[in-house]
Amino acid sequence: MTQTAEPEVAGSSPNGQEPRSPLSLGTAAARNLATTTKTQPQMQGISSRWLLRVLPWVQVDGGVYRVNRRLSHETGDGRVSFSNIGDQVQIVAPTLAELPALRALADNPALLETLATHFTQYTYQTGDTIAEYDTPTNQLILIAHGKVTTSSPGKYGATATLDTLADGEHLGHETLYQEDATWAYTTKAITPTTTLQLTRDTITQLLSQYPELAAALQTHVDIYTRPANNYGEATIDLTSGHTGEPDISG
Repeated sequence: MTQTAEPEVAGSSPNGQEPRSPLSLGTAAARNLATTTKTQPQMQGISSRWLLRVLPWVQVDGGVYRVNRRLSHETGDGRVSFSNIGDQVQIVAPTLAELPALRALADNPALLETLATHFTQYTYQTGDTIAEYDTPTNQLILIAHGKVTTSSPGKYGATATLDTLADGEHLGHETLYQEDATWAYTTKAITPTTTLQLTRDTITQLLSQYPELAAALQTHVDIYTRPANNYGEATIDLTSGHTGEPDISG
């Protein structure tokens, strides 16, 4: 008599125990992982594939690649931008509107261009003094390259460092609208530094030639010299009082 073995049922084992999880991939799963699905290329800043198919291809033995790059300058960061031609530094004129007193001229690029041409370039070495404490503020200083520190006499006679300024920042902003301002700190270069400076005498000449510049500076003075408290909030004059004595009996 021949005994026929019963077929195994999926999910069961010959000894009746639960089946163990497989330790390797099956053929179908491995094939699925090895097969990649490619999407259409997403490109930015280079020629599209369809354009490359349309343009004729020309075989050349040698050539020169030319890369056209576009120089951009961000605005709204409170810094003036510069460009270099050799050792000469030039102001990117529209960024002069980053100076608070010149913000009203943001829509007058021609006048900003004129202002930019009147700055004079100066170079300082490490340790050089750029401005001296308690001396007349006779120039607006733009830091084109390098780092400087500002310091003033401290509470107990020692020198106190106030701030460190670098590329794009400025000193002597009040020169634009005050004739008798003095430096509230000493400024020294802590690296080789290049600055562009606009003197008070030049500003006075420009004010007589360009009424719109005078109007812009006056607008700044009207806004930023209003009475304010220690927190920069507008001062509000209040009065209070009463007539007679309050009745507190009973």
